[in-house]
Amino acid sequence: MIAGTLTSRALTQAYLDRIAAVDDSGPQLNAVLDLNPAALKEAEARDAERKTGQSRGPLHGIPVLIKDNIDVGGMINSAGSLAIADNRPKADAYLIRRLRESGVVILGRTNLSEWANFRSNNSTSGWSSRGGQTKNPHVLDRNPCGSSAGSAVAAAASLAPVAVGTETDGSIICPASVNGVVGLKPTVGLVSRRGIIPISATQDTAGPIGRTVADVAALLGGMAGVDDRDPAGRSAAGKVLPDYTKFLDRNALNGQRIGVFRRTAGMPADVDAAIKTAVAAMQKAGATIVDVQMPTYGQWNGAEFDVMLYEFKDGLNNYLAASNSAQKSLAAVMAFNRANAARVMPFFGQDIFEQAQAKGPLTDAAYVKAKATAAQLAGTDGLLAAIARDKLSAIITPSTGPAWVIDAKRGDRGGSIGGYGPAAVAGTPSINIPIGESGRLPFGLTFMGPPFSEPQLIGMAYALEQLTNARRPPRFLPTLER
Repeated sequence: MIAGTLTSRALTQAYLDRIAAVDDSGPQLNAVLDLNPAALKEAEARDAERKTGQSRGPLHGIPVLIKDNIDVGGMINSAGSLAIADNRPKADAYLIRRLRESGVVILGRTNLSEWANFRSNNSTSGWSSRGGQTKNPHVLDRNPCGSSAGSAVAAAASLAPVAVGTETDGSIICPASVNGVVGLKPTVGLVSRRGIIPISATQDTAGPIGRTVADVAALLGGMAGVDDRDPAGRSAAGKVLPDYTKFLDRNALNGQRIGVFRRTAGMPADVDAAIKTAVAAMQKAGATIVDVQMPTYGQWNGAEFDVMLYEFKDGLNNYLAASNSAQKSLAAVMAFNRANAARVMPFFGQDIFEQAQAKGPLTDAAYVKAKATAAQLAGTDGLLAAIARDKLSAIITPSTGPAWVIDAKRGDRGGSIGGYGPAAVAGTPSINIPIGESGRLPFGLTFMGPPFSEPQLIGMAYALEQLTNARRPPRFLPTLER
């Protein structure tokens, strides 16, 4: 586009054609939920600016897909739920405003695990009542993980250059891993959450997903920004950088001390072998590798879940009360679901909703205690203690095992969970990169660091990405031989 040999309009049209050929037809990935009817006009406007010598930066004219739980003015924002399919926000979320200022073209909305996988303990990742089931592009009968299923699948299948996802605990890292792409979960507060359908004010964040670390770094620069109206936003003051691509350094691993958290329970041998290969590559590149222990690992699970139940009820009630949806509360959504159970709950119920509805206000002593306990066990005594104890730049861990077979009746029962949880609960950054395959199914490795260490994580992840070159394009296989 800088050279004048490609226009944003031509690029946007090419992705619209790709979506029609691969998402709507062919393998029918079902990753894109809605297209932006103004996408081509937005692209033409960016082209017109470029012709007059105006460029808003590296994202100028780049088409981006947005997860369907983030407000985009005039488009449906439903969290995948038929209950609030009438919700058309008038204004953009803060992060969408930032992206528009950076010159992106909003291409459309991606499907997700309904309510960001916070409706039932028996849910199937990548399924929503409004969008149906999203498929893993590598092997179509395999699960794409969630909740940012559509965003990760779209990036993997080249339905857009980059996409925006959200995470509370694993919802960027897991789908990025099993779809073989890069996903970055920022420090909570670096990217505004205002205008995102919430789960947890403590842990929620939006983040970039793309095929390479460079693409993700570029998108992060457009998304990040201090929002004083976000409760966590002020913590990012002085920490937001305009350009994260300047940290893409092939030599970034040299001289670093990196911990390895070998969370491999239930992982296939292929994952362990790939981690060993990655460790050897990092050592050859000049990194010192230290095995780390985290004695508090997983001890925060009960407290974390209680925090999410309390904060989901409070946050959703506040969001819906100000929304354009007819449903103005969690209780109203639950009543809609019961009245439309055949369409909304054909496979699993709303047991998490019921638990959340039973919780009291955020002044409850039980909530205050749970929040402090989770932060202590995951952060102060967990990830941050391990980093400080061994003077580490970052900790790496397997992200997940390979994708499991989609099973709507049994839900998510076959996945292997990696060790990314401490960063999610502590609110610190993490980034997944593809690291290998098991039976043609990709999986990734996650770097975790202290708060606002995105520049360092991007550098190290980029360096390892260049050394391993592990990402493979999807093959759209119907199934694997058993």
